[in-house]
Amino acid sequence: MHEKEIEEKIQKLPEDLRREVLDYVDFLLSKYRGKENLRGKFRFDWEGGLSEIREEFTSGELQHKALEWR
Repeated sequence: MHEKEIEEKIQKLPEDLRREVLDYVDFLLSKYRGKENLRGKFRFDWEGGLSEIREEFTSGELQHKALEWR
């Protein structure tokens, strides 16, 4: 796709900035891989996170509070 253009621009950079480009590419690859693994799957690791305030608020009250905070 744009490989040639990317390569030409990277060649114009000093060595230290080329290392930054590589680090950023690694970051993007790891970020993409992470999202790819979660695609189509629901995670409920947050479940029970508000259990300590269960007696203080109803779910409706929490929804209203969340809208106020936005």
